Amino acid sequence: MTFEGLKQQPEFLLLDCVSGSHAYNLAIATSDIDKKGIFILPQRELYGFGNTEQVANATNDEVYFEIARFLDLLTKNNPNILELLSTPPAHVLYRHPLMDLVRAEDFLSKLCLDTFAGYAQTQIKKAKGLNKKINKTFEPERKSVLEFCYVISGTGSIPVSEWLAANQFDQQNCGLTSVPHFRDGYQLYHQTQLKAEGKLYGIISGPSAEDVQLSHVPKGIEPLAVMNFNKDGYSVYCKEYREYKEWEEKRNDARYKSTLVHGQNYDAKNMMHTFRLLNMANEIALYREVNVHRHDRDFLLKIRNGEYTFERLMQMVEEKTEEIKADYAKSSLPDRPDIKKAENILVEIRETFYSKQ
Repeated sequence: MTFEGLKQQPEFLLLDCVSGSHAYNLAIATSDIDKKGIFILPQRELYGFGNTEQVANATNDEVYFEIARFLDLLTKNNPNILELLSTPPAHVLYRHPLMDLVRAEDFLSKLCLDTFAGYAQTQIKKAKGLNKKINKTFEPERKSVLEFCYVISGTGSIPVSEWLAANQFDQQNCGLTSVPHFRDGYQLYHQTQLKAEGKLYGIISGPSAEDVQLSHVPKGIEPLAVMNFNKDGYSVYCKEYREYKEWEEKRNDARYKSTLVHGQNYDAKNMMHTFRLLNMANEIALYREVNVHRHDRDFLLKIRNGEYTFERLMQMVEEKTEEIKADYAKSSLPDRPDIKKAENILVEIRETFYSKQ
């Protein structure tokens, strides 16, 4: 089964819902429409080698879970799955009668403390990640290896570019030889020292070089300087530069510009979902309900609008987390969902569905 195949065979759909911000009652003018649902494999595919667990469109904003995968995740109290099962009726596009066998409240457990809070922590990490990206700037072109090379001078060191300028040398007319037992240390020479005895290849091969290069220098010629290439520093820089450029290319420009407008330098949408998840976890402990439609919309949208500092939000997260832990400690929820119950439901759904084909 593929996403396109499911769309062409809607008779295998068990549940089809609008999800995300629209289901949460948190949609704004720029919000996309996301969809989630459940399907059942055609019987022949179930018995064959194919065992599709979920399918999605190219942008991953429409995701459908096979019924076995769905029930497996339900027994793990996966927040996305509990939300899907508890979608408000106004956002349910189609619901097969067999889905009446699956009720969210029958599978809620104290495991929700870990899963919902765990998802909340993921949202915080994403928000922090944007904070780091916004406050770390990179030049359009990646730095050269030369910018991580230093020449020993007196009791310290100077950038090799300064040394070259002071001596009126071009790097391509210089050459390096390695120094035994001196990690990333090199002896530095200039072409004028060799006269007609050979040619030096340069400190690097060109602007896009990933490392320094060595030359052959005849014996008896004294080096002009000793140079160190901070290879570890260059590797870290290249990794961060690559990650930044990938983020810059893939970032959601609307969310990024919104972050710049409110000036708090964190992804406010991630922080909004942090509190949505924490509040939902609390409600599960107190009322045994998964409230997808958020009645705390005003508070959550204030967070999205950047009306709180990141420091204040983190303080609130800590306070809320302690409150939730106390509520789960007092809750009569079972420690874990009943896996056997989920398995029996799966068998009943398959037997009933396939018997009517």
